[in-house]
Amino acid sequence: MKNIIYSFTSFFTLALLLIFSVTACDQSAGDTGTLRVVMHDNPGDFDEIWVEIVRVEVNNQLDAETGWVTIGEPGDTYNLLELVNGTQVMLGEQELEAGIYRQIRLILGDNNYLVIGEDQYELQTPSAQQTGVKLNINAGIQNGIVYTLVLDFDAHRSVVAKGQTPVGAPFLLTPVIRAYAEAETGIISGVVAVEDAADLNDLNISVELADEVDGYNVSTLVEENTGEFQLRGLPAGTYDIEITADGYVPVTETGITVTAGEITDIGEIVLVQ
Repeated sequence: MKNIIYSFTSFFTLALLLIFSVTACDQSAGDTGTLRVVMHDNPGDFDEIWVEIVRVEVNNQLDAETGWVTIGEPGDTYNLLELVNGTQVMLGEQELEAGIYRQIRLILGDNNYLVIGEDQYELQTPSAQQTGVKLNINAGIQNGIVYTLVLDFDAHRSVVAKGQTPVGAPFLLTPVIRAYAEAETGIISGVVAVEDAADLNDLNISVELADEVDGYNVSTLVEENTGEFQLRGLPAGTYDIEITADGYVPVTETGITVTAGEITDIGEIVLVQ
């Protein structure tokens, strides 16, 4: 009788293990998380830069021609120079199977141009409309988690003068974009004031890191009227920043500690002539 009981117990235990194993496999296979893609800008020496983004896609393989998944289809045109100091635009959000996604690409439209003073110039994009602007990423999508991927568009380095070209098409758009996980980076914020309460709107005040991040120059322009600024997408570490404006003595702030997921506020910096 004991042998029968032991045999039944062993069989029942084995059956439970098999059920748990199958259930675990099913849960793993069905795990999904959300990828959210937003964009902001590293400013350039122009009045406006308009870029049309038709579609955003990701892939869990490198250098793959198939397997692309659409994250968003904004089909809209954005002035990059408005996307500074915390202003971002949502390009798409999509639930995906859990896993590591290795590439993202932006499909651009034809309505790309820049404005300098009273003049508007076409921005030619030789290949971006057909094959997309591709970036290598390492986006780990986990079950039930929203992963926010930020695209930092470097406006200054993305616009290239063609030189001897017909009037009306003197510039190329060759996008330079840094992609980073929002949760893995921090922010430096502050306020710039000027001596004698001069009008901030008459000044072009630049704030930038003294050193590059992954070969990328992180900078911004202070907000009109308020003088506020943010340097975003900074891996945890210690940084120096430089604040410059024509006619004013440059200021360097050193030893600023940045923690991932947090904002480091350095307060007010006053520029003097």
